[in-house]
Amino acid sequence: MPPCRSNDQMNWGEQKAMRDFTKLTGVERSFDEDEIIVSKTDTKGRITYANEVFLRVAQYTEEEVLGQPHNLIRHPEMPRCVFQYLWDTISEGREVFAYVINRTKLGDHYWVFAHVTPTFDTQGRIIGYHSNRRVPDRKAVETVRKLYTDLRSVESKAGSARAASEAGLAALVGRLQEMGTTYDELIFQLAREGSRSSMAGAC
Repeated sequence: MPPCRSNDQMNWGEQKAMRDFTKLTGVERSFDEDEIIVSKTDTKGRITYANEVFLRVAQYTEEEVLGQPHNLIRHPEMPRCVFQYLWDTISEGREVFAYVINRTKLGDHYWVFAHVTPTFDTQGRIIGYHSNRRVPDRKAVETVRKLYTDLRSVESKAGSARAASEAGLAALVGRLQEMGTTYDELIFQLAREGSRSSMAGAC
């Protein structure tokens, strides 16, 4: 029998298979409000940097994440269309904010309020991406969770990953039009309401 290998000795396909096999626990992890989860990727989405908070919360070692796709921590409750919107936005050189649920190595999960920005070289070309994630407001999380559940329901009826993303994005645009708002306006509204509730709670 060959010796067992640690995750840093496995290739990406093997790590992904192990992650997919790991059952979700339903346990939510947290981090302090004054902490920031930081990661950087190249233009292909491969992780080039992860700070200590990222590693602690996601339950990985630095060796396990460097060079791996950032969707290593993707949670199945995240709609494909939201990630597509995020990727399209930063690929165009613009920043984006989003509420995201991530999964950990051991199947736990954690919510973040993410701010993702492109990194440019001196010629103005995108050479990577930088993401800061903070503790999200719980009321905002509950609002977003309901929206994501509806979007995933739409995506589940599609015949392929691409079709699911397109169907979910169309549903998201339709929902935003019904609300008379845009994606950015919705995210900032939730963030402002969370900030006001936090200030009121501190009084």
